Amino acid sequence: MLGETLSFLLDALVQPFAAILLFRFHAVWLRAPMRNPIGEFLMALTDFAVLRLRRFVPAAWKLDTATLLLAFAVEFIYLGAYLWVQGYAFDSFPLAGLLAWTAVKLLKISIYLLIVTLLAEAILSWVNPHTPLAPMLFAVNRPFLQPLRSRIPPVGNVDLSVLVLFLICQFILIVPVGGLEQAVMRLL
Repeated sequence: MLGETLSFLLDALVQPFAAILLFRFHAVWLRAPMRNPIGEFLMALTDFAVLRLRRFVPAAWKLDTATLLLAFAVEFIYLGAYLWVQGYAFDSFPLAGLLAWTAVKLLKISIYLLIVTLLAEAILSWVNPHTPLAPMLFAVNRPFLQPLRSRIPPVGNVDLSVLVLFLICQFILIVPVGGLEQAVMRLL
């Protein structure tokens, strides 16, 4: 009972916070406008930690390394706590395996974030194309969609590039990321 409760709290609070930090990192990297209700909400949720860490961790190569480091740390804590709740025998602390698993999980979460933003942009383009979220979603998805749009012409005014990108994301999740995850699990 206690294990299930702790597992629920970890899944409901800690890992989503890592995903929010990772989205903020990607949004800054892709120069997505955050002046919209969702962007401001995400900034307000993460400012307390990000702004403090930025004092010590400067940006590198125009990337928000403080936010990425925080996302890595939160996911690392989540995975360590997850192992503990699942009854993992910590005979020796599996630092290398946990670090590698964290990196793979962040890659996996990044792909899921792309899928979610693609889905949100597609749905909002049908129901409310002028929503304040549209510029943010466009900025996040454009670098991934633009190469496909230049190669895949619309069929009957329907843009198939989103569907193709969905399939590519699923393929990446199943084959390379799935293989990496299996390899990393052997390190634990």
